[in-house]
Amino acid sequence: MLSKALNASARPAVRGLAVVPRAFSTTVTLPADSNQALGIAQYAKDFIGGKYGDDLDPIVWKRIQQFHTDSVMCGVSALALKTNAPTVLRNEALTSYPDAKGATVFGSMQKCAPEKAIVANSSAVREWDSNGTVFGYNPSIPGHTAGEFGHNDFYPVVLAAAQVNGNID
Repeated sequence: MLSKALNASARPAVRGLAVVPRAFSTTVTLPADSNQALGIAQYAKDFIGGKYGDDLDPIVWKRIQQFHTDSVMCGVSALALKTNAPTVLRNEALTSYPDAKGATVFGSMQKCAPEKAIVANSSAVREWDSNGTVFGYNPSIPGHTAGEFGHNDFYPVVLAAAQVNGNID
């Protein structure tokens, strides 16, 4: 899946990241005693920088699309049904923090401060989709190989970044 990562011995080790070659994919394992947030951030920086990402298996793109769609639909639904916190945060972002170079909140073309769009959209996503993380992946224990780390409220961050950088409309 990540062909560059298969040649891990040629690169200096990054604390908190362990690349583990598999038959059809490569995984990055964050040790339990490491700072998970820093490990995820380092992986994201490496991915954006081109260290990973070559030859992604089509199933990866399918899962990204599935989780992204789930995330957005949960957020839009929460707003359509006028759930409290997402509606308050969305209205605040639109009325108090307009920013022509910012990002949008779900259901609006008006741009606002990106951090406010992220908070409003993440709140909307999290309103319905609280199952974004399933800790359970442990390949050394039979049956514990289906763990997911996919906070679906991360997607609003990606959307806002892409909108601010002009990579999405």
